Amino acid sequence: MSAKLPLGLMAFGGFAIGAGMRLLDPLLPMIAVGFGTTVAGAAILIAAFALPYGAGQIATGPLGDRLGKVRVASFALVAYGLVSMASALAQGLTDLTIMRALAGLFAGAVIPLMMAHIGDSVPYEERQAAIGRFLTGMVFAQMLAGPMSGVLGENFGWRASFLAAGGLAVGAGGLMAWKLLRGAPPPPRPAAGMFSGFARLLRAPAGRKLLMLAGLNGALLFGGAFPFVASFLIERFGLSAGEAGLVMAGFGIGAFVYTRIAKRLVRRFGERGLLGLGGASLMGLLLLISVAWAWWVVLVAQLCIGLAFFMFHGVLQARATEALPEARGTAVSAFAMALFLGQTLGTLVFAAVIAGADYRVAFGLAGVGVGGLAWWARK
Repeated sequence: MSAKLPLGLMAFGGFAIGAGMRLLDPLLPMIAVGFGTTVAGAAILIAAFALPYGAGQIATGPLGDRLGKVRVASFALVAYGLVSMASALAQGLTDLTIMRALAGLFAGAVIPLMMAHIGDSVPYEERQAAIGRFLTGMVFAQMLAGPMSGVLGENFGWRASFLAAGGLAVGAGGLMAWKLLRGAPPPPRPAAGMFSGFARLLRAPAGRKLLMLAGLNGALLFGGAFPFVASFLIERFGLSAGEAGLVMAGFGIGAFVYTRIAKRLVRRFGERGLLGLGGASLMGLLLLISVAWAWWVVLVAQLCIGLAFFMFHGVLQARATEALPEARGTAVSAFAMALFLGQTLGTLVFAAVIAGADYRVAFGLAGVGVGGLAWWARK
């Protein structure tokens, strides 16, 4: 890698962010009881994280292009960890919501800028495989964050999960900063035209389509289906938070398979093939969850969803790193902004669907929606 930052260390940073993002999944019922609300009410914590994560991209992307992508990412990772640890002191849902919003703001500067750094360093034909290797950290977070957070919550209370995730992020960010200080600092870029990359991206039809796909993807999956699977298992099948977290870890297993075979998948199916196959698989698996008659049906679906998701989402990520080669930090940040603004809207909409109808209706709607999204992405 050109910035003298090992890919393994970048994956560690991705793990720290991923762990903090997913730790809430098995804790929502516990937090809801502790603060005297419902799971649908506590779901504001998901939106509170996602909205600043997405909105903050308007500054973090251009800052990364100007000051150095890894430099900005390492600072943000440390700040994210400190805020996550402070979340353990929250005395009410409002306090915790504010802390999650601050955590989302800092977290938003990490993954997009590190992916943009990969875009600067790796040729496009090898980029999806490199991004897959980098995402190993996020994948392991998907596998481990749910079970660990659930077990910590059951035995020591939900606050312990925030302390552990925050400490991990501070350690990862500190290592990244130390490694960066040992190398040559990146040359500063002029501030003139700092935000013009967003306008150039929006003027291009392909750029607009990419951002719309990212927003809908965030609404249907990141906000619509994925955050509520653990609560569905707890409320409908009587699983504990730790057991639900273990089922959720199935997503990480499928995603880990993707990171090992991403290069072969691209060669075998091409980008259009991966979009179609991944999208169709996601639709079928979400519809399966919507009619699940036992917890193990959800487990089977989770084992496959991780692979299907990254087959679909990985193509969009790779395209984002090439959408604006002269300002990759801005382009990838715009992609992340659309993704997480979509997640915010999706969380609020699907929480209302769950409160007014049922989890099963929400998963069914997400499945049908992602099927249509895959069809459009292939055009």
